[in-house]
Amino acid sequence: MKYLLDKLLLRSNNLDKVSYDLKALTIKTPANKIFQSINSYSELSEIRYVGGCVRKIINKEKIDDIDLATNLEPKDVCEALKNSGINYYETGIEHGTITAVIDDHKFEITSLREDVSTDGRHAEVKFSKDWKKDASRRDFTINAIYSDREGNLFDPYNGKEDLEKGVVNFIGNPEKRIKEDYLRILRYIRFFLNYSKKKHNPENIKYLKMNLDGILKLSKERLLDELKKILNPKILTNITKDKFCLEILETIFPQLKYFNIFSKLNSYSRNVLDEIDFIFIISLLVIDKTDNLDYFLYKFNISKKDQKKLKNIHEFYKEKITSTTFTTDNLNRIFYYKGKETVIDILNFRMLKSRKLDSNIIGLIKFYKDMVKPNMPIKADNLMVKYKISEGKVLGDKLKMIEEEWVKNNFQISDQQVENIVNN
Repeated sequence: MKYLLDKLLLRSNNLDKVSYDLKALTIKTPANKIFQSINSYSELSEIRYVGGCVRKIINKEKIDDIDLATNLEPKDVCEALKNSGINYYETGIEHGTITAVIDDHKFEITSLREDVSTDGRHAEVKFSKDWKKDASRRDFTINAIYSDREGNLFDPYNGKEDLEKGVVNFIGNPEKRIKEDYLRILRYIRFFLNYSKKKHNPENIKYLKMNLDGILKLSKERLLDELKKILNPKILTNITKDKFCLEILETIFPQLKYFNIFSKLNSYSRNVLDEIDFIFIISLLVIDKTDNLDYFLYKFNISKKDQKKLKNIHEFYKEKITSTTFTTDNLNRIFYYKGKETVIDILNFRMLKSRKLDSNIIGLIKFYKDMVKPNMPIKADNLMVKYKISEGKVLGDKLKMIEEEWVKNNFQISDQQVENIVNN
């Protein structure tokens, strides 16, 4: 009976754009296979879209991931997917999450849950059949909107209305919600900067500030993952407009010192902002002539590749900027030895840090984007045959000197220059 009341009373049959777009999501992605698999498992089994994908459709945003909730327990989800020939892996089965994989699409499927206990960083949960209880343990009303594949919403906390009004409301008592998981401090910042059309609720400000020390309980991995979601182009340009959000971010991430550069971007920077990645945004916020980057890298565990990207930019800007800094003579060496991406990063860093349009830098960016790395024309065989140099250290040293001269001279070298190096 309760299940039927849930269907009859707490859903809205939306024959509108939201419903249409949710139906389209089912049709345009393999989500329909997931729905068929779970819904056909038993008479009462059901699965619904939840959270970000529903919120983004209501707000007319691009969908970048699809999360689903089901009244089946994880072992039954695995069995249902297996019966349908759908690949999956157990991303967080102890907390009820299974990731299904169809073609290039990933779907996180989480069983309905209730919190048994929380300590500010992890929750002990038990699985549930109650959609309302699952919604009640979520953080914000705008994150507790569910939908079936036909676009019928289950919205027990009026999240759709809050989203349309631009209000970020905690579900239940704000302090209790924050103390259950201190990451919600950052999630509040993200949702507020992204969706709010109102001023902060003074009660929210009070509890967020009172519980800031709880951030110390969180893993660096969770903090960095949430930071990635905050540092997207739409939010970046809003951060400095909100004093409270800026204060919280600078308190939690003291190495992020230069949010002000996003307050007034030149036209080139505004256009390129959508194209730059998270690590490049970090470079803009942490790199200066101090050891600020070193502190950031010490605190957060990022990949060797990303560390190298940051260090390449930092190494370039540690040196004094002169009239020859941004010339092909100087940049060709970086292009050849460190790659096109590094040169473009260095030049984009300059443009985004400056409020002025620099036609020289813009021209260099276009030049290097179109440039193909040249091959060094002088090979070991050439020197061995023409100059009778035997294979070994001397040959290697001469080749390296010739390569250096070739790079320095805009990837050109004459026979006479080669001979001078060989005979020196």
